[in-house]
Amino acid sequence: MDTPFPNISNLARIMRFLVHKKIFTICQSSDGGEALYGLTDTSRWFLSENYASIVNFQTHPLILNSWCSLSQCVIDGGSAFKSAHKSELWEVVKQNPQFKYVVNESMASAAKLNVGVILSEYKDGFVNIESLVDVGGGTGTFVTEVVKSHPHIKGVNFDLPHVVATVQDHSGVITHVGGDMFQIIPKADAVSLMSVLHNWSDEECIQILKNCCKAIPEKNGKIIIVEIVLEQPEQETINGGVLDVPAEKELNKLLQEGGFPRYNIIKIPTVPSIIEAYPSL
Repeated sequence: MDTPFPNISNLARIMRFLVHKKIFTICQSSDGGEALYGLTDTSRWFLSENYASIVNFQTHPLILNSWCSLSQCVIDGGSAFKSAHKSELWEVVKQNPQFKYVVNESMASAAKLNVGVILSEYKDGFVNIESLVDVGGGTGTFVTEVVKSHPHIKGVNFDLPHVVATVQDHSGVITHVGGDMFQIIPKADAVSLMSVLHNWSDEECIQILKNCCKAIPEKNGKIIIVEIVLEQPEQETINGGVLDVPAEKELNKLLQEGGFPRYNIIKIPTVPSIIEAYPSL
């Protein structure tokens, strides 16, 4: 292990539990010494750089501590993160370079995990647009891959100034623009929102959608939302990954109030779905 001098007794307890859960295998060494542990398909899965970055985010102390404020959040409203840390996540990101790195890497990894499927299943959706702004795009992973696949598109990665300031991308494939999606969004034929809306309250989502509506042409413009959309309650299997995402009825309400009366949900072979929404009937 990279960490020096682990407590062998405590480590052995954890490893036995992980073996029980089939995350590792165990066997005795040929000389009868200490137990040897091996990888399973599950643990190999976590070796992927993409998954490792997401796990690092989900298990970061700032994220784990937020769960301790869940009950207070239910009583008072607002976000558990703000209740625990007295600041919103994005404010902490701005002030904490180490946490900013963890968040940016996690966002990029999540985009990498889904972008291949999106480009395969939704390739016709990008054909008739000449410009695309990815709102809340982090370091620009998603829109970069879209433009590489569809070179006719002028791609813009739009995020907070302190986020785009950290981007080390000099390829010229896309343009990075800093700003505030609650104020104004750069104009384009289409706007994409990948795993953005579930981070905000209904009121904030509606404001984001209204600004998206202002950024695109009324007749031919559209937004491309990538989010988990829950089925009806009787069909749901609830887990921690879907507790903060909308059911279709709630999504419909947000889109209607945000200026998008027409939309289409496209199921793809990955966890989130693609929602195409239009500002005109």
